[in-house]
Amino acid sequence: MTGAPHIPVLLRPLLAVCAPVRGTWVDGTFGAGGYAKGLIEAGAEKVIGIDRDPEAQRLAAGWLPGFHGTIVLREGTFGELDRIAAEEGAPALDGVVLDLGVSSMQIDVAERGFSFQKDASLDMRMSQSGESAADLVNGTDEETLADILYLYGEEKASRRIARAIVAARPLDTTLMLAEVVARCLPRQKPGEKHPATRTFQALRIAVNDEYGELARGLEAAERALTPGGLLAVVSFHSVEDRMVKRFLQLRSGRMGQGNRYAPEAEAEAPTFEAVTRKAVEADDSELALNPRARSARLRVARRTAAPTRRIDEREIGMPILERKGRKTGEGRLRR
Repeated sequence: MTGAPHIPVLLRPLLAVCAPVRGTWVDGTFGAGGYAKGLIEAGAEKVIGIDRDPEAQRLAAGWLPGFHGTIVLREGTFGELDRIAAEEGAPALDGVVLDLGVSSMQIDVAERGFSFQKDASLDMRMSQSGESAADLVNGTDEETLADILYLYGEEKASRRIARAIVAARPLDTTLMLAEVVARCLPRQKPGEKHPATRTFQALRIAVNDEYGELARGLEAAERALTPGGLLAVVSFHSVEDRMVKRFLQLRSGRMGQGNRYAPEAEAEAPTFEAVTRKAVEADDSELALNPRARSARLRVARRTAAPTRRIDEREIGMPILERKGRKTGEGRLRR
């Protein structure tokens, strides 16, 4: 799998857990195509790649023809993967893989504004369209901004940071924002994450509606997978992983149907059965090649023949921000 600007995380264990790989798959977060290539090499007949980033199309243009139609790439989001797959002649899929979060190819291009390692415009848009991080930072009221930092970045100093950001506006570059955040927190010790890490994560998630897209993607995968089809999700931080874990627990009948928002109802037939009982993590050999795999978690489940149903976003632990700067009735992060 040469020529890719990044290493696909947990690809080897993913292929091992999903073996034998066959039929038609969707790679809902195509990036540089590492998962798609791996799936074809492992035995898939076709992979439909989906990516909202136009840069993915440009990167794939040089090598995609060499796969002679076994890999196709569509611009879009994985929340609409069932529609896209049907348009590509695959209304029933044998597998779906989702590699969540920002890709290394996006982080490594300073001009995209995802990283505070180099100065660039405060952008962070995966689709390169719509509201940017600069728009969010400079146009959001202090209370809402604080809630974004807490709910999406789990930043304990969210109110202090939001107050400093509002006082320092306008902030148009990554380094300007990183410096404001750093002044709000204790001096960084050797080996610690940069003080702005959680703030940048929160803004990126908000700009790209990543949690909402994950919920829509899980629903779309459930609709599109044929009985026996596999859903494989790689997540990189605790909130994403918790959403995936709770979704699969609920859908496989391993968690009660009742919740604080709705009374317990008669149990519905499981739509998935667990393939991995706990998250799969990178081993030492993968970590030596790719340190970014350290926080990655893989969960895999197999689709049953039970009818699909809607997701309760609260039930799967999705942080929900109210538009007027007020937290939901539960307040803060739901655990």
